[in-house]
Amino acid sequence: MAGIKPGVIALFDVDDTLSAPRKAATPRMLEFMQKLRKVVIVGVVGGSDLVKISEQLGNTVITDYDYVFSENGLVAHKGGKLIGTQSLKSFLGEEKLKEFINFTLHYIADLDIPIKRGTFIEFRNGMLNVSPIGRNCSQEERDEFEKYDKIHHIRPKMVSVLREKFAHLNLSFSIGGQISFDVFPRGWDKTYCLRYLDDFQEIHFFGDKTYKGGNDYEIYESERTVGHTVTSPEDTLKQCSSLFLGKEDADS
Repeated sequence: MAGIKPGVIALFDVDDTLSAPRKAATPRMLEFMQKLRKVVIVGVVGGSDLVKISEQLGNTVITDYDYVFSENGLVAHKGGKLIGTQSLKSFLGEEKLKEFINFTLHYIADLDIPIKRGTFIEFRNGMLNVSPIGRNCSQEERDEFEKYDKIHHIRPKMVSVLREKFAHLNLSFSIGGQISFDVFPRGWDKTYCLRYLDDFQEIHFFGDKTYKGGNDYEIYESERTVGHTVTSPEDTLKQCSSLFLGKEDADS
């Protein structure tokens, strides 16, 4: 552990921060993260489950990073060991879950968009991931929907309807990635993972969707973090290299 800055952690979003959306991180990025671990504690926090994060960052992700927070930290690993879990089902109860899922599926059924595929709602341990097009779409279809959504605001409009309809459930909605948005109890955003980081005096968070409504916004704005907005994995490399390694770019 010699040489590691005490009390400091660098915490990273996954999509568009360490890798392209839903794609594997490049060997260069993975190598850089291990280099970074020699000077600072490193963690990752993503909205996806551990399986999907492992697909992007490698099957040994829980040992390749000091902290791994999947589902916004509702499933937490430290040093390769599970240190905490939280369940949406036990929190909301079956009836409230069914009420929300039924309405959402009806909404999607009536939604007129160019194409629809399968898996419109993915039930995760601590959240629901809702996709108007369906998570079974191809990468090309993902790209096309993302462009369509930027023009027609399909996800923001849907979130607005659901937020009003289910105000009594005290839910939060967070748009992330290309095709979907997450739904979870208020307070279960990425700031949830911070409860495991009380020993750190300086928490640097790097994410791309740090604007209001984006799934990095709450942790970026938290008084407990030093927020850094990145525009791509390449930008992450550059910013981290300059901040922690004292170099202007990752190749120096």
